[in-house]
Amino acid sequence: MTENAGLAHCIYASTAETPLSAEALNSLLKTARERNAAQDITGILLYDEGAFFQVLEGPADGVAALFRKITLDRRHRKIVKLISEPIEYRSFEGWSMGHAELRASELCEIEGMNDFFQSGKCFIDLDEGRAKQLLRAFADGKWRSSIR
Repeated sequence: MTENAGLAHCIYASTAETPLSAEALNSLLKTARERNAAQDITGILLYDEGAFFQVLEGPADGVAALFRKITLDRRHRKIVKLISEPIEYRSFEGWSMGHAELRASELCEIEGMNDFFQSGKCFIDLDEGRAKQLLRAFADGKWRSSIR
């Protein structure tokens, strides 16, 4: 991870207006990767049964502008900004938009998250503490190798 002044991350969750097919999700990822690379934005996207969890990181103005654009995207509803703050290091450097496909049972394996996901809650119900736990699990945890 590289140190860089002026970096920020924005972590949000939302629900999809309509569930995405694998083809639609791949198309969304392709477009996001191209646009994010041009803006020096990196991150990760989790999508599970109509719910998104996304980490955007990069230059503070670029991250803020991209989040504003996402809030206008009609594919999302119930957008919840979980965290928006300056960071010293990127957690997903080199990934214009990493993506991991996990089942609910795998999300339950994250320390401190099993009660949350077993109770049927989804990403938009996360609080800041649990959002940071999820971020750490993917930045440092065993799922890092499954992110593509």
